[in-house]
Amino acid sequence: MLMIDRDLDAVINENLAAEILGLSTRTLQAWRISGRGPNFLKMGRTVRYRRRDLVQFQEDHVASSTSEVDVKRMKP
Repeated sequence: MLMIDRDLDAVINENLAAEILGLSTRTLQAWRISGRGPNFLKMGRTVRYRRRDLVQFQEDHVASSTSEVDVKRMKP
């Protein structure tokens, strides 16, 4: 197990963040622009993600049915 897997405060680049979420880097970038993705850090031109925010993003998107997903999508 890598140290990054255990350290929720670890800061990682968008390529690794996309890999952890099972997304393409382009999807993660598009979500960041539209405000739909996980929280991120912006330092100058550098974008980083905390492992903690990726885990929280995953937890926030757990659903037990497709109708539940539609209800979550409609909330502001």
